[in-house]
Amino acid sequence: MILVTGATGNIGSALLRELHACGAGPLRGLTRDAARAMFPEMVEAVEGDLAEPESWKPALEGVRSLFLVSRLGSDADILEAARLAGVEHVVLVSSITVQTHPHLGPACENLAVERLLKDSGMAWTILRPTQFASNALMWAASIRDGETVRAPYADTGLPTIHPADIASVARVALTEPGHQGRTYTLTGPEPVTARQQVEAIAATLGRDVPFIEISRQDAHAQMAAVFGDEAADAVLDVTGGDVNDELLAVRDTVSRVTGSRARPFQQWAAENADSFR
Repeated sequence: MILVTGATGNIGSALLRELHACGAGPLRGLTRDAARAMFPEMVEAVEGDLAEPESWKPALEGVRSLFLVSRLGSDADILEAARLAGVEHVVLVSSITVQTHPHLGPACENLAVERLLKDSGMAWTILRPTQFASNALMWAASIRDGETVRAPYADTGLPTIHPADIASVARVALTEPGHQGRTYTLTGPEPVTARQQVEAIAATLGRDVPFIEISRQDAHAQMAAVFGDEAADAVLDVTGGDVNDELLAVRDTVSRVTGSRARPFQQWAAENADSFR
């Protein structure tokens, strides 16, 4: 049995589809609302919230492989419960910032979870993706309303990754030998700037989408109201304010692990056009 947490999210939903398509065996998806989950046929939907231990512990019964998105609950409790339930292998989604910006708070938290997993006694595979293409959804309301998209560091290009590519690597790690004890840094196939992302969305929609670059100060004020000062600063650092060669590098990990080229941002934009209409 494979348990996928975050099963209705950008990575988890794609992973369940891939696991089902390749005949991976018994599958279970953990979601906060099982009644509304749109899972493939024969995937068991289990309701639970990783922030509430008693709600998700029953989902571990009979599970031998676990896909875990970190920092959605107490990872120490989740990993200990998994170990006690007999889970043998955990595929963990961490972050590239563990290696590119280890001084930032969120990166320190991700590294701590990686260490917990390595010390757990269970087999492990760690995925460290860069910025998600799906982060562009933060502009969706503005684009739908015909408003101007405003973003800092408009011409800093990061090798943004399609969430489905993270899912593809996870599927291979969960179902094929040779991936236990491995850490994979994951990126898209090319750098793409915020300006280029908006242009790709506009091309998909077939209409102009106005865009202007704003200052870090203005962006911080907007983000801090939602995420807090420290998180806002961390995001702004890794999206342009404090980039380095390690963060900007394009890696071929997705193609090496899966045998398929990483998906470009334009593909993600085309697949998610309805979110912006």
